[in-house]
Amino acid sequence: MFEKIRIMFSIGELRKKILLTLGLLAVYRLGWNIMLPMVNAQGMLSAFSNQASFSDLLNQVAVFSGTQLDQMTIFGLGIMPYISASIIFQLLATVIPSLEKLQKEGESGRKKINEYTRYVTILICIIQSIAYIAMLDSTAAGQMMATGHQEMYIDTCISESGRLSFAWWSLAVLTMTTGTAFLMWLGEQIDEYGIGNGISLLIMAGILARAPGAIAELAKRAASDGGLKLGGEFGVETICFLVALFFLVVMAVVFVMKGQRRIPTQSAKHVRGRQVFGGNRQYLPLRVNQAGVMPIIFASSLLLFPQFFFAWLNTLGTTGWVRAFTDWGYSIFNQERSYTYIILEVILIYFFCYFWTAVTFNPKDMADNLKNSGTFIQGYRPGSTTANYLEKVMIRITYVGASFLAIIAIVPTIITNSMGVGYGIASFFGGTSLLIAVSVVMDLVDKIDSHLIMRNYKGLLEK
Repeated sequence: MFEKIRIMFSIGELRKKILLTLGLLAVYRLGWNIMLPMVNAQGMLSAFSNQASFSDLLNQVAVFSGTQLDQMTIFGLGIMPYISASIIFQLLATVIPSLEKLQKEGESGRKKINEYTRYVTILICIIQSIAYIAMLDSTAAGQMMATGHQEMYIDTCISESGRLSFAWWSLAVLTMTTGTAFLMWLGEQIDEYGIGNGISLLIMAGILARAPGAIAELAKRAASDGGLKLGGEFGVETICFLVALFFLVVMAVVFVMKGQRRIPTQSAKHVRGRQVFGGNRQYLPLRVNQAGVMPIIFASSLLLFPQFFFAWLNTLGTTGWVRAFTDWGYSIFNQERSYTYIILEVILIYFFCYFWTAVTFNPKDMADNLKNSGTFIQGYRPGSTTANYLEKVMIRITYVGASFLAIIAIVPTIITNSMGVGYGIASFFGGTSLLIAVSVVMDLVDKIDSHLIMRNYKGLLEK
């Protein structure tokens, strides 16, 4: 492995791409820790420590956005607005003929869609930053109404009523929107001049940045239980089980994400002069997990809305039956402890797996391409018969992929409920964060291998 790393950095072009990518990720990590103007970091930590459920909810959202929502930084919104805009246009392209036509125009159409995506990203940034700051504003006001005082996490910008000033609102919205636009630019620079998918690498960097905190929390739990020893609530066997589970889940993710259903195909023979061309036997690869990580992201994002709603109601300092209702609602949609949440998430994952596969996989177009290239599937006539067969196969293997995603998604909740491990630790043993991280690393390895193989070197994972 060290020899392959040496070979990677001995190739000038590949070395420049890797160093540029690392440099841009370092810029991202630097902005991760730069607070908004006049924000008191210690006050923020203290304020969110008094709102544990709200803080946990923001940490769940941060997995998709690649940032720290419990700290008001210049990259507070992360890259999620750009991802949301991209998903919107990808879905609209299936129902709006003009967008579908742009997609089929090649590079020029892709650039036009990217331009529209940037405009929508800015609009989403403004809306999300206003909603985020409004939630903090109502939290501060609710604390003042309930306790008569509040945590001063924003210096000199809070009026006597506990509300944030309009000047600070405007500055915060402008800064957070600009931060997301800069992250969008960073991702595009990595795509063009670096290596790997820039947006995915930014999300993975945000996920991996939480690993030291999870490890420290794991060590703290072990120390509070009397140190590393056999037996006890958090002994050596528990840590060994968690480590073994981590490697087992990673192996399963790699196996399924690389899994394919290979359908044998054969090209038609044709004679030119005295020579016979074609007649080759090949295969058509269909991915087992055609939808990738999108179903988990969609399902988790959709279930976050009721969590945010009930968490926001709790911050208002309600009492009586209203408080009882909000507590009941939040317990129902609590990702860490509610089995109702697990059932809803599994149902949504299956739904979005089939939905996203139907959006991205068109059996009719694939059958037409096979027909036009003179290739056919043995036993099936070209055209509609082949399309029906491909659709039937994709429905079956999508069920397998959806089952795998559902299992991966509920692993952190099961670990949290059965072993008493914090959700921050359990999320590294399954769920969206691990799936995204492994998928991005696999894509990065494939792109590095393409550079090595092009220069007659073996790939990173080849012996």
